[in-house]
Amino acid sequence: MRGDREMEVADNHKESTTRMKIYIETSIPSYYHELRTDPEIVVLKNWTQHWWDFKREEFDIFTSDAVLRELEKGDYPTKADALSLLKDTPVLVIEPPIAEIVEAYIQHRLMPSNPAGDALHLAVASYYRCDFLLTWNCKHLANANKFAHIQRINVLLGLYNPRLVTPLEFLDEEEL
Repeated sequence: MRGDREMEVADNHKESTTRMKIYIETSIPSYYHELRTDPEIVVLKNWTQHWWDFKREEFDIFTSDAVLRELEKGDYPTKADALSLLKDTPVLVIEPPIAEIVEAYIQHRLMPSNPAGDALHLAVASYYRCDFLLTWNCKHLANANKFAHIQRINVLLGLYNPRLVTPLEFLDEEEL
């Protein structure tokens, strides 16, 4: 059943829309349902929930099967909730050229060598010309020290450069 939905999304992604497209990476549903109580984690959870509950509707949001697979891994108490958060989110198909993009990212030392991780998320968002890749992964994705390198490699590969952002960047000052 998901295969039909993925094909439909893949066909429809090329149609232009007036709303910006956001690729939802694994950390977003994870933080939305985070149970840890460290103050820093609670703040990220609150910002994630606020963006999802009040700002998400301003955008066309997408995810990929890679995100769903990551969320399905392991045994953690909020797994069902995290997966449920994305149940109505269109899933972008991981087309064969995306594997080549991932390999190029790894060869250029843009991302860690795990082909099912951050490189895959960036490749999907770039391939499908998403305006934003929304993440709390500030080590490998939303990292200002990596933006120029990512941009150079994507230009070299003829790819779109999504902006790598956190939910915080979409919140107004009074929402913080």
